[in-house]
Amino acid sequence: MVDYLPEEAQSVKGIHIMEEEFSGAVPNTRVMIPDVTVPEALDYKEKLTAIDGVTDVLWLDDVMDVKTPLELADSSLVETYYKDETALFSIGVENGKEVAATDAIYTLIGEDGAIAGEASNTASSQKMAGSESMYAGLLLVPIIIFILVISTTSWIEPVFFLTAIGVSVLINLGTNIFIGEVSFVTQSVAPILQLAVSLDYAVFLLHSFSDYRKTTEDPAEAMKLAMKKSFPAITASAATTFFGFIALMFMNFEIGSDLGLNLVKGILLSFISVMVFLPALTLYFYKWMDKTKHKSFIPDFKGIGNKFVKLKVPSLLIIAIIIIPAFLAQSNTSFIYGLGEQPENTRNGRDLVKVQEAFGDMTPIVVLVPRGDIAKEEEMVKEFEQLDYVTGVIAYANSVGTAIPPEYLDESVRDEFYSENYSRIVINTNQTTEGDVPFSIVENVEKIAANYYGEQALSLGESVTLYDIKNTVTKDNIVVNTLTIATIALVLLISFRSISMPVVLLITIQAAVWINLSIPYFANTSLVFVGYLIISTVQLAATVDYAILLTEAYNHNRKELSAKEAMIKTLDEKTFSISISAAILSSVGFILWITSSNPIVQSIGLLLGRGALLAFIMVVILLPALLIVLDKVIKKTTYQANYHEEK
Repeated sequence: MVDYLPEEAQSVKGIHIMEEEFSGAVPNTRVMIPDVTVPEALDYKEKLTAIDGVTDVLWLDDVMDVKTPLELADSSLVETYYKDETALFSIGVENGKEVAATDAIYTLIGEDGAIAGEASNTASSQKMAGSESMYAGLLLVPIIIFILVISTTSWIEPVFFLTAIGVSVLINLGTNIFIGEVSFVTQSVAPILQLAVSLDYAVFLLHSFSDYRKTTEDPAEAMKLAMKKSFPAITASAATTFFGFIALMFMNFEIGSDLGLNLVKGILLSFISVMVFLPALTLYFYKWMDKTKHKSFIPDFKGIGNKFVKLKVPSLLIIAIIIIPAFLAQSNTSFIYGLGEQPENTRNGRDLVKVQEAFGDMTPIVVLVPRGDIAKEEEMVKEFEQLDYVTGVIAYANSVGTAIPPEYLDESVRDEFYSENYSRIVINTNQTTEGDVPFSIVENVEKIAANYYGEQALSLGESVTLYDIKNTVTKDNIVVNTLTIATIALVLLISFRSISMPVVLLITIQAAVWINLSIPYFANTSLVFVGYLIISTVQLAATVDYAILLTEAYNHNRKELSAKEAMIKTLDEKTFSISISAAILSSVGFILWITSSNPIVQSIGLLLGRGALLAFIMVVILLPALLIVLDKVIKKTTYQANYHEEK
């Protein structure tokens, strides 16, 4: 995740200095080996050091002389690394070599050993991204086919839908080669999200084609008319989604731009595929559609509009009561800024539990300061040692001593502490990587270092990275949400030529977003912040299509009928279409949630699945109520509304 932080972040600067000045990496992973003696542990340390990708191995012999009887040493120091004949090593793994290194470590330590930390999390995520995307796809495609089969009257039509969008998904995945690399979040989420969001475009076009074929004998003419009629709806839907995803690209935390770029490419390719490839495919094989006709599996929705319209007063009251608490709750949800807890059904998750049960938590923070003033360094180290939750500090000043000049030491020992320009200090804490306490430790460490060395002092480590992520994405949240709402409002303003209509549509979908994101607060669960940030944009951009579809149909009917009658007719005609779109997007979300072992992807999946259902409910219950109640306002604030005047 540190790859996606901006260059000016404290941890990024620190990592660059570490890579330039020191051979060893920041200890970012713990390796536990049970049933070993001290000599055997030292032997394992040598074998771990020899593994390609492992740049640093820190153990008990680095903080004390292990030739001294352990019974005479400080027990708290010893038990940080060795307890009940179990050794715990802190290792640094080179960026980009996590998978190979952790595989080699597992081979060395066997089933009884355990690995926990940043490198093992990254390796696990990278391994799972491809296989889990495939698994999710294999589960999802049959579900989407089933939904499409029951929503159409031809067995072959769903194949046309999936072919048109599937081609654009494959092209989008292929074009990633020009980007060079994509994040595991993008790899897991983007293809499936593209399929779910843009499938509507194909459905709009082919449903319109089927309608025109009933009145036009020439299939080519029917397709021309269908393209002309569905083009505004498809364009508006694609534009709102397109600009919503563009907003992600303005995140400083670049995982947003990584995902945003992929989704923007995907929406553009899906739009082109539906407007260029799908018509050609349909006209070439339309006879198959005729030969594979079947009766509708879904009962007529006639009468549902009247029932929903009757709910307009209760729905407005209920939303008025819950919308402010929902907004406040989603603003006060507790967040996780890293990967979160690893599932215990994976080895990575089980290993973390093993290590925590045996040794508790340990997170190292590395501080880099300019080399030269050993006395100043010694004073700073003493302050670090006095901090709450700090279990030990490894520095030249307290490990070797200020009386011995570095030049008199063996090069391998000296290089542990000094580079040409910097001094390296490792601070071990007994806390997890993130949360109020770990972040307060980071703040205190950075404050002490700044008191001695100002901006020349740099800190790094997993908790520092997550602290930087927190500060970065908190600012991103305001920027992304503002841009999303502003760009979607502009598209709606142009599409409907109305000042009030965009406000009504955005209130409807934003209410669904707030309710969705407030649920973790009321359930007293933490939410992965990347998932929260992405879904607050994606849900709005993806589900506003439902509101557009219903409102366009309502405007058409409103030209001939009163507000209430027009809405009843619109709901009778469009509830089914909207429910199909919502069912597909919701299925995508819940399947990502079920199939992924990655907490970020799980979070995005659950929020997306729940959000699509909430958006559907809001569009068929709240939106009709708002359009009817605000009919006079909408009429006055819409250019050439041409609404039916009641006599």
